[in-house]
Amino acid sequence: MLYDERMFTSYQSQIPTIGVGNLAVGGTGKTPMVEYLIRLLQAHGYKVCVLSRGYKRKTRGFQLASASATAYTIGDEAMQIQRKFPDVLVAVGEERASAVRKIQKLPNPPDVILLDDAHQHRGIQCGLSILLTAYDRLYVNDHLLPWGTLRDLPYRASKANIIVVTKCPDTIRPIDKRVVDSSLRPATFQHLYFSRIVYADVPIEGVPLILTSIARPEYMIEHIRSIEPQAKVLSFADHHRFTAADVKTILQRAEQCDCIVTTEKDMQRIEQTDLLQRCPIPVVVLPITVSIDAEAHTIDEDVLTYVSESIRKSKVEGQKSKAKS
Repeated sequence: MLYDERMFTSYQSQIPTIGVGNLAVGGTGKTPMVEYLIRLLQAHGYKVCVLSRGYKRKTRGFQLASASATAYTIGDEAMQIQRKFPDVLVAVGEERASAVRKIQKLPNPPDVILLDDAHQHRGIQCGLSILLTAYDRLYVNDHLLPWGTLRDLPYRASKANIIVVTKCPDTIRPIDKRVVDSSLRPATFQHLYFSRIVYADVPIEGVPLILTSIARPEYMIEHIRSIEPQAKVLSFADHHRFTAADVKTILQRAEQCDCIVTTEKDMQRIEQTDLLQRCPIPVVVLPITVSIDAEAHTIDEDVLTYVSESIRKSKVEGQKSKAKS
């Protein structure tokens, strides 16, 4: 309320900032969306920084990811980004505005900062805000915790520039999209997109044990069981920190299976245990990407236009400042 009434002010960065967030507690696909944006921006020559809170890490404060980073020092999601995109600057910090100020002061600052899960962080105002909502759990049909899964009021969706309906079925039809559009009722300035999960083609032989600790594992379970209906499942809470007792349980369940299939995010924490050394069967990681449907315009155009115009505007303002001095 104090931010809405402008009694508290939000910091605006000199560097283009793109926020990826949601209104629910998790399971909308923020990390795959961040990875999509990384690939898009890098393909157009931009130097990218990803700033995350570093959820469930053992450390506190602002940190730049280093070669010695682990899921426990920077968080599993940041660690996943660090490993997959070694050319990307990865940082973590609870106070996003303070973290962005420090990133701007680096000797070789990035061209763009991607803020993972920053929609509720009112201390900073992103130049472009992307809000995610799952197809089968739209925020307009959800409720605040503890009745539902929302951690923020639905009206906050009006602050997003782009809304992406994630985890859509492959069979989604134009009429289904129109129904969603009429339910969400985006503002005229908001662009609405629809995306789906794309699972990598990895070898899954025999009966797998699906091992997950993510917010909504049902999509992965459905996918793997479409390949092997007899697949077993062992699920833990989101961001679960595996213990020695957990490893023992996993090994016991794995005795009935031919391989273990897990997510990239889970693997960051699994590697902090001795499971891989003790497991007699292969442990397979199942990567995912997102595919975003092109509408009258594309999300790529929206993002690239924002970044290029922000950089151009910053250069013009910089030249004016020099001329005045």
